Amino acid sequence: MRLALMGTFVLVACGGSPADMGGGDDTGGDEGSNGATADAPSSTAASCDGRTAQPLDATWNIMVGQTMRTAKVHVPASYDPSKRTPVVVDIHGRTQNADGEMALSLSKPKSDAEGFIVIYPQSGVSPTAWNSGSCCDPASTNHVDDTGFFKKLLDEAEARLCVDTDRVYMMGMSNGAYQSHRMACELADRVAAVGPVAGLLLFSGCAPSRPVPIMMINGTADNLSQYQYVSSGVNTWKSKNGCTTSMQTFQKGDTTCITYGGCTDGADVVQCTVQDGGHQWPGGGTELPFLGKKSNELNATNALWDFFVAHPRS
Repeated sequence: MRLALMGTFVLVACGGSPADMGGGDDTGGDEGSNGATADAPSSTAASCDGRTAQPLDATWNIMVGQTMRTAKVHVPASYDPSKRTPVVVDIHGRTQNADGEMALSLSKPKSDAEGFIVIYPQSGVSPTAWNSGSCCDPASTNHVDDTGFFKKLLDEAEARLCVDTDRVYMMGMSNGAYQSHRMACELADRVAAVGPVAGLLLFSGCAPSRPVPIMMINGTADNLSQYQYVSSGVNTWKSKNGCTTSMQTFQKGDTTCITYGGCTDGADVVQCTVQDGGHQWPGGGTELPFLGKKSNELNATNALWDFFVAHPRS
């Protein structure tokens, strides 16, 4: 376990290899824009009858077992309750919170510009963490049912909002990235694509019900989500998605992206690498202190949204 001071609080992520992050619960039972918009046709046929206009910003309370969980929800001003709208679930890191993730990723102004709903789930433990498999305490060691929370969160979104269920996406930072990996493994029937930033695949029971497109962004000098273990996750997703080709699809300054294509159902696997990059959100609104270099050559939020637009659930 590695610790790095961040101002007046501590951010903790798991160091070492995915295989030796011991103590976690791997069973689900216990937690650059290209101008694309959210107006692409949807194959979702169910009616949105009865949906009403929503406040631009709200906090939802969701009961999971005997525990009340919360999430912050932003609906763009352009939202039409009769029109199917994409959803991005943006997941904070360990010791962080929904507001911090909002400021880090800047996905809220992006949702206004592109017309998608963005949801910021809040961890239910202190210090905040998600049960992403072999990380992170105290959620993993206490077998917190975060998978159940995310299922109920999506249920709530579909009940309240006119959701395009073929365009539900998840992304996150650090432990939030670990969690987006796990949700691709366990909620492939509901999540179209995922975008982990500064994260690793730490869930050993990964058996998605369908190939899931994934775009991973990592720095080579990240001392928390160590780069030497990134290839394990890349290779796992390439194998699960049946990818057969590779090509460089982005290069600017310190950042290079490789796309592994020829995948089943178009489920591309993209790996973006920031040379000498630290435990940061590239192009983000804040820089995490003492956690290495933050690059602005790639805007992670813009790049992930472009990837999501190109990868609805098939």
